[in-house]
Amino acid sequence: MLIGDRAEWKGRAMEHIVILTGAGVSAESGLGTFRDVDGLWTKYDLADVATPEGYAKNPDLVLDFYNARRRNCVEAAPNPAHEALARLAAAREVTLITQNIDDLHERGGSPSVIHMHGEIMRALCASCGHRWAWQGDMSRADTCPSCAADGTVRPDVVWFGEVPYAMRSIGDAIARASLFVAIGTSGAVYPAAGFVAEAAARGIETVEINLEPSDVAGQFDRRILGKASETVPRFVEEVLGG
Repeated sequence: MLIGDRAEWKGRAMEHIVILTGAGVSAESGLGTFRDVDGLWTKYDLADVATPEGYAKNPDLVLDFYNARRRNCVEAAPNPAHEALARLAAAREVTLITQNIDDLHERGGSPSVIHMHGEIMRALCASCGHRWAWQGDMSRADTCPSCAADGTVRPDVVWFGEVPYAMRSIGDAIARASLFVAIGTSGAVYPAAGFVAEAAARGIETVEINLEPSDVAGQFDRRILGKASETVPRFVEEVLGG
């Protein structure tokens, strides 16, 4: 379902498009969402597996949780939504921001992605802050290649209570955007949920693409409802004038 007139896109200047994606864009690739009825947070207490305190209390539980997420990511494949956004980036100036920790945007062809919540395929040393690419499972026996500390290797993901990455770059991108689009986001997690208000305050056109309205759906100018694999490719073709 499209709320808004397709004809309104034709002839509209789209010099710079800022796109925010959430779990909904990867759900059809087999990666679990977090806040749906059957989401991951219904099976795990986020305080146990997604906070620094949870890691300090039971690192094995946290590492096992993310080891499963990493294996799931490796087995998943990009879907038409990821591929459509890559086509858009090839034809327009696009800043692609994702709340997702998977690498499906990159594997789908997007040349540059801001992972504001980190990346499951990277590691972080809790001691010295070194970050590096990671394959396979993690354990407390792993050693940081930079400082040689033992027992300090953790996933390079942003946990609750930690500051998301690249916030200054994100703010700069929104400030000069001509269109802001949120795809597959719940609108429940800040600061990402506040991006639409920031864009609207600057008079920037805003669009939400989602399976169902998000918590902040009322702040968007237009809303497109449906599966990401169907709605995102159609939206990209509309923007490109196809």
